Parts: sequence; C-alpha cells; structure tokens
Amino acid sequence: MAEEKEVKSFKDLGVIKELVDACDNLGWKTPTKIQIEAIPLALEGKDIIGLAQTGSGKTGAFAIPILQALLQTPQPFFACVLSPTRELAIQIAEQFEALGSDIDVKCAVLVGGIDLVQQSLSLGRRPHIVVATPGRLVDHLSNTKGFSLRALKYLVLDEADMLLNQEFEKAIDEILDAIPHERRTYLFSATMTKKVKKLQRACLKNPVKIEASSKYSTVDTLKQQYRFVPSKHKNCYLVHILTEMSGKTSMVFTRTCDSTLLLAYILRNLGFSAIPISGQMSQAKRLGAINKFKEGECNILICTDVASRGLDIPSVDMVINYDIPMNSKDYIHRVGRTARAGRSGVAISLINQFEVEWYMQIEKLIGKKLPEYPAIEEEVLRLLERIAEAKRISQMKIKETGGKKRLERGDDDEEDTDKYLGLNKRKSFEKSKRR
Repeated sequence: MAEEKEVKSFKDLGVIKELVDACDNLGWKTPTKIQIEAIPLALEGKDIIGLAQTGSGKTGAFAIPILQALLQTPQPFFACVLSPTRELAIQIAEQFEALGSDIDVKCAVLVGGIDLVQQSLSLGRRPHIVVATPGRLVDHLSNTKGFSLRALKYLVLDEADMLLNQEFEKAIDEILDAIPHERRTYLFSATMTKKVKKLQRACLKNPVKIEASSKYSTVDTLKQQYRFVPSKHKNCYLVHILTEMSGKTSMVFTRTCDSTLLLAYILRNLGFSAIPISGQMSQAKRLGAINKFKEGECNILICTDVASRGLDIPSVDMVINYDIPMNSKDYIHRVGRTARAGRSGVAISLINQFEVEWYMQIEKLIGKKLPEYPAIEEEVLRLLERIAEAKRISQMKIKETGGKKRLERGDDDEEDTDKYLGLNKRKSFEKSKRR
C-alpha cells in the first residue's frame, strides 16, 4: 500500500518520456488505480486479467504498455484489440492514435457497417494496431489477400465478459487459431464471469489478476435510486424526471430497438432534444447519433444496450433505466456511463410489476438497497393527457414513414423529424407544466 501512495505520475510507473508527454497532452496528469496496478506488470511482460469499474482508465492501462513495447521493436500488425461493439472499437482506436500521435502510430478499425474494401485498403497500409469486432476480423482473415496476424505480439480482449458470450464464441476460437501462441494477452472488463476461466486456460500464460474494484461495484460518486411505477405510467415518470433535470445530459436505456424510436419521437413531440441509437441503425447513423450527443446538439440519448459498453461520453449527468435489464450485470455497464473519472452522476430505474425480480437481482449484485426516487404521483400524472397525445402523434408518424424499416436502414431523416415535431415546443411544454 505504501508503494501505491508513492506513485504520482506515469513516469513513476516506468512509462517512457514520449508517452508521458502524450498522457500529459491528453490531460492525464496522474494514473488511475487500474493503471497503477496494470502498467508496471504489463511492462514486465506479464499476461493480465484486469477488473475495474467502467470509466476508470482501462484503455490507457493496456494501450500505454503496448505502445511502449512497439517503440522498442516497431513492426506492422503488432497488436490486436477485440471489442464487442463497433462504437467501442472506434473509441479505442482513437485513444491509441491520440497517445501515439507524436510517434507515428497507425491504426486500422475493422467493424461491421463499414465498407470491406475501404478496410482492406487500410490493412494494406500495414498498421501497427488493429482494433476490431470479432466477426469482421474473421471476415478479413479469411478474405483479405495478404492480411495475416501471424506476427502478432499482443492480443487484448476489452469488455472480455461480453466477448465470451455464445454469439462471439466461434469467431474468438478462429482468431485464436490464426495468431501466435507466443504473445502477450490482456483481458479487461468492468465485470468478470466464470467463462473467463475457460478463456484463461485457452490463451493466457500464468496471468496476473488485478482487481481495482470489488467484483460488481458502482462508483461512490453515483447517486442511485429506483421508483416502482405502473407500466402505463412509465412515460409520465420519464418525462417528469427529464423535466426536473432540465438541461442535463441523459441516457435513457430501453429493452428494444422499436422503443428507442418511439420514445425519441414522443420526447421530441414534447419539445425535448432526444435522439435514438440501436443495433438496427446503420453504423453511420449510430456514430452520427453519438456525435450529436457528445457535441451537445441533443442532450438525451435513447438507447439499447448497444450503448452500455465502454463508450467514453464524459458529460453524461444521468442514466435512466426505462426498462430494467434482464441480466443484472448489464446494470453495472449502463450506470457506468455516468459518474466517470471522479465526476458525480445520477442513475434512476423505473420498475414495473414485471421487473421486480430483475431489480432484486441488481440489488443483490451491488450489495445494497437503493433509496426511492421522490416524486408526487398527482403531479406526475398531470402529464398523462399531454403524453398520451404525443404518443398518438408519434405512432402515427412512425406508421406513415415506415418507422421500423427506416430505422433498420438508418435513414431516419433528422431534419424532417425535427421540422415535424418542432424542438422549440419544449418551452411551451415546460410553461404549461408550471401552471
């Protein structure tokens, strides 16, 4: 413990000057707990299993040692990082490029939803770092002429517990067969499952396990609350909370892709600045939605769990679980979108009669009872008529425009929608609510 207190900078961890300067340029003045634990062991050449709360600096914990090793022995296709989602893969690549901007590090991102030929050209430039989703990486290993990872030195599985799900199993096995057995391997996640033991036996050599947090914990700066509500009144409570938190940035998690679109329309019709994101949208539209949210053009992101993993959106003030996740571990990842890097945040879960069991599993997982979100029911239900009308108009609009098919194609026309619903209606809505 005494040694940990003495660590004041990345230099103290053994990081070379070029990368210390890069960290400083990114505003990383002092290393986080997971970085303090992981970087020295990684620099010693150890395989690592890293468990840390989301927003704790996991990407830096594996990117810095990889870049330091790359500087010592430069070569193409030096490291491969696997991610379960496209957005997280793009974000990881951005961090590698930012850290390596002064040392000419080249990255390639291989994810679905983007042209294969364009990605093949990127691989033809022989990048140092490949960041990929498993399925798309297998596509290129099978079909892109001249592309091989036979000389790979580092493999990283980020959000490793999700990568061990059945949907990725076949692709992960094919990737492990296509890369050298002699390499360094890192597994990082906010949550770990029993499946990790299986992968540990398959691809890690005497790994060091680092737990920079309790197994399933949330950060102390996160204020968590719940509210039991009838299903038919969920929209009223959602609008009430968003109005109470007016001006704050919020992520609202739903269970289905259809719900993201409907809720976004309803909220826009009430004058809120909301935008949907789900797995049915095209990659360009998904990135466009995240960028609009990051840049403040919209301050409410309505999303499925596609947005719950690893996304670094530092300004999120609040997470609302409109639908409780069926897998309690997904709750950890959802609420981890707020209260990042020492900031405060709020997480509110709206629970109907069918979700009580799932909610009890969440409380059991995090090891504490949560306080109830305070709201005067009569005041909340005053919104009922206005919200019912907004829902009716929204459903009519979705039906007129073939909403589900447009969502799947990703051609939800933001300008037409904004013009139709009128983002300027919010003032009149808030004014009427105060009466």
